[in-house]
Amino acid sequence: MPRKKPALILERPIKQGVKEIKVRLDARTIITVSSQKALENWRKRYPKLEVLK
Repeated sequence: MPRKKPALILERPIKQGVKEIKVRLDARTIITVSSQKALENWRKRYPKLEVLK
């Protein structure tokens, strides 16, 4: 008998207690950052950064 395939994980697991911030760097790049400090570092590299809600 063939083995049963495991279920695919389609989303990243959510870490408890961490509020992620979605950020659009340019027209096609969206990232998530987990702290305000990381957001400021990305803002230095991408001045036109846009925070998504």
